[in-house]
This record gives sequence, C-alpha cells and structure tokens, in this order.
Amino acid sequence: MQSLQEKASEWSGVGAEDAFAIDTTNLFDKLGGIPTFVSLSTNFYNRVYDDVEEEWFRSIFQGSDKEEAIRNQYEFFVQRMGGPPLYSQRKGHPALIGRHRPFPVTHRAAERWLHHMRLALDNTPEIDPDSKTKMMNFFRHTAFFLVAGDELKNQNQRVPCKHAAQ
Repeated sequence: MQSLQEKASEWSGVGAEDAFAIDTTNLFDKLGGIPTFVSLSTNFYNRVYDDVEEEWFRSIFQGSDKEEAIRNQYEFFVQRMGGPPLYSQRKGHPALIGRHRPFPVTHRAAERWLHHMRLALDNTPEIDPDSKTKMMNFFRHTAFFLVAGDELKNQNQRVPCKHAAQ
C-alpha cells in the first residue's frame, strides 16, 4: 500500500526531494518576510474568487470568507517557509488534510488550484525564479498529498466498520 507521500509524488510528478527543497533555504528571509506572502496569497485568492472560466472551482470557496482565507494561507506559508509560527499560534497544528476535509479535493481541483497559484507566483515580483520553482514543486506535491488524503477519507467512509453493529 502506497503512503500518502508516495501517492503525492506519483500523481504530482514531483519527488519528495524536489517537493521539500523549500527546506534548503529560508524562503521567508530570502523573499522579504511577511509582505511577500501576503501579496502572494492576496493575488492567489483574488484569482480564485474572480474565476469565471471554472465556476465549479470558484463555488468551492463560496462559504469561505476571502480575507480569512488569505490570512490562513499567508500565515501557513510564512510558517512553512521559515518564518514565525503564525498559523500554529492562531489555529493550532496545520493538519492540512483535516482542514481541507469539507472541500472536494480532487485531481481536477488540485490542477485548478495550481493554475491560480502559478499565476499568482508569476505576478509576485518579489519572488525570484529559483524560489518560484521550489515553491511550485512544494505546492504541486502538497496539492496531490491532499488529493490522496481526500481519497483515503472517501474510502474509509465507504468501508463499513465490522464493529459498528456490535
């Protein structure tokens, strides 16, 4: 049985070494700290909430507060890319699979999310090409890690527990 990380590598086409190359450099310091990540997350969510090409994708976010989504994302990125643990201090452990449980995290949704993130990265001038590559590899792998987690959740919901009737 493949681990979620192995599935993420297979489905994303990004091996673990490339996915976690973000850990070889403190991107928080390199990219200028919090403002860069606020800019990236704002750019990203503006694209998501304005997505007219793929209404099904935009509808995933209808019940979410845009400003809260931006804050959650940039605080997670700051923390994951070498900055202070803003996300954990406010919300606890990131627990990405659990926090994304209410959303349909499919292969198609992951690709659309990545489409918007690529555009957001390309339109955040503070992020240099090498950092963009590292970040995109991390995002791609993580998106498919969430897809694998969602599929596992769905499998567990379909399998009746033999002890449930006892």
